[in-house]
Amino acid sequence: MRSSFLIQLSALALLCALSLRPSQGATGGEPAAVAQVDIAPCLAAAAADDLDKASPACAAVIDNEKTEKPDRIKALIARGALYARHDQIDRAIADDSRALLLDPTLADVFNARGELWLRKGDRPKAVQDFGAALRIDPNHEKARANHKAMARELEQIGARMAVAGKPSFNCARAGRAVEKAICANRELADLDREIYASNARVIGEARNAGEARALQRAQDEFVARRNAGYGRPGYDLKKAMQERLQRLNGVDGY
Repeated sequence: MRSSFLIQLSALALLCALSLRPSQGATGGEPAAVAQVDIAPCLAAAAADDLDKASPACAAVIDNEKTEKPDRIKALIARGALYARHDQIDRAIADDSRALLLDPTLADVFNARGELWLRKGDRPKAVQDFGAALRIDPNHEKARANHKAMARELEQIGARMAVAGKPSFNCARAGRAVEKAICANRELADLDREIYASNARVIGEARNAGEARALQRAQDEFVARRNAGYGRPGYDLKKAMQERLQRLNGVDGY
């Protein structure tokens, strides 16, 4: 009987010990508070543009499994912006991408990543991110301006591609040997089109009608020399066209 009583007493003592584990607070029943990850050093270093301090400080927040999602997003955005300012574009894109995985409703981050894609020369991804930002926030001014600029640029690229390798005249009606040679060579065709456009520009900028007529006569004389000179020994059509374009555009190119 005495042995049984001692066993029961020991079991009761063990239960009491288990019920008083450190998870209880000083008041006896509340769990101990979990220490929060301090994001302040990360944000402060990023705001101060201190990459050496911000990198480890932000990593301590981002890579800590105890960090709450909002703080992790803030740290990613702060470090990403810092990387971008220091031209570490791939790292900045990686941080923005991680932030967007955690919260895909961040219009500012989509726009920021779009600008980074643009700096890398990846226009399709840039347009995609600007569009995503506008879908989230149709009134996002920066995203709208970026998207508009990119749409205009892509339109211009498309227009240039549409006329690439085509001269200023209709090749189907080309009768002269020099015209057929221009139509058969993409580089010469582009030169001819640029000469035509530059000539139209300088005439449009003429100070008066007399000056405009003089400029057009100079162009007509060039075409006449080109037609007469092509095929003769020593005549370099490409060189003659390049010289004409340079004369029209000036040394500075405009």
